Amino acid sequence: MVFNWQYSSSSTDSPPSTDSDTDSVAESVANVLVHFSPRLSLRPEPIQAPGVEGWERSDGGLSKNGNQGEGNVEEAPADGRVWFEEQLEDDLKWSFTLERVLDRGTSAYQQIALLDTKRFGKVLLIDGKMQSAEKDEFIYHECLIHPPLLCHPNPKTLFIMGGGEGSAAREALKHVSIEEVVICDIDKEVVNICKKHLTENHEAFSSEKLKLVINDAKVELQNRKGKFDIIVGDLADPVEGGPCYQLYTKSFYEKIIKPKLNKNGKFVTQAGPAGIFSHKEVFSSIYNTIKQVFKYVIPYMAHVPSFADTRGWVMASDEPFSVDAKEIDRRIEKRIDGNLLYLNGTAFLSLATLNKVVLTSLLKETHVYTEEDARFIHGHGVAYRH
Repeated sequence: MVFNWQYSSSSTDSPPSTDSDTDSVAESVANVLVHFSPRLSLRPEPIQAPGVEGWERSDGGLSKNGNQGEGNVEEAPADGRVWFEEQLEDDLKWSFTLERVLDRGTSAYQQIALLDTKRFGKVLLIDGKMQSAEKDEFIYHECLIHPPLLCHPNPKTLFIMGGGEGSAAREALKHVSIEEVVICDIDKEVVNICKKHLTENHEAFSSEKLKLVINDAKVELQNRKGKFDIIVGDLADPVEGGPCYQLYTKSFYEKIIKPKLNKNGKFVTQAGPAGIFSHKEVFSSIYNTIKQVFKYVIPYMAHVPSFADTRGWVMASDEPFSVDAKEIDRRIEKRIDGNLLYLNGTAFLSLATLNKVVLTSLLKETHVYTEEDARFIHGHGVAYRH
């Protein structure tokens, strides 16, 4: 049976670490956190890690200035764990244990940290927001890359906006028909940190088919003469003051993205949290905005454990998406050199089977994303804090 895949536009605990090990981790974490907004802290409050008496909470995170002000510091529990905490909403936090801080930096655009965690392996944070985690990033990147490529009859060229981590390019390069992949990331610091530490993407970065460009994606696409079969938005979530929100606007989709697609071209973008409680932040608006520009628009979503939520994507084209599970399985077998861990034909189609709550919101959404009337997820970027 053919499924018309479209909406039309009309663990196991480790032994406790020693006090000296935990001291080192806690201090390293605190050094990272003072560069971030108050959304991030060691957890819990009071701080529960041995050897961190004297760390206090401040507007910038934690600082070692003695137990003064509102900082509430207590003795650590016996297990000696150090926790990292991300505030998802004003009344909701998400935390996990840390092994060490691998790297960190502040660029002209955003703040970056790469953490090593027990549960999720290496974790990339940008402006304090979880971007991907080693243990489950395959879910996000397979869902971002393979749907548009498998829906295209013969994809050869692909342009990735953002994607400095390298994982999106890694997935795209599994397709034997691909001749060129362009990563265009505005932030060289993100690329350098990821190239250094994310060894699973070294092969992708060394591929002769890959072109890495450090530039604003909008400027790069405007100045390029050629077009692409696939354009991908592997962008950070839109946060107030961050560098990416202009790449979610109607004018960008209409004036930059669409003219740069070849005939039968596909566009896909990550579109923020898509859970029962979070989908109205930006997901519904991004969907409705893209719907103003393209004839056929597919919202889809999947749960990503490290995000502690469901993630949303939106795929669009001026050609309809008509596929069935058997055909997708056939294309995966024929076109892809390597394994997919998450997607097969049935899973591919199920992504776009939205629950009633989210689907109703998307169909009722009227907001169109513009630079003057943007929506943001919780948190703030570097420009906002300046």
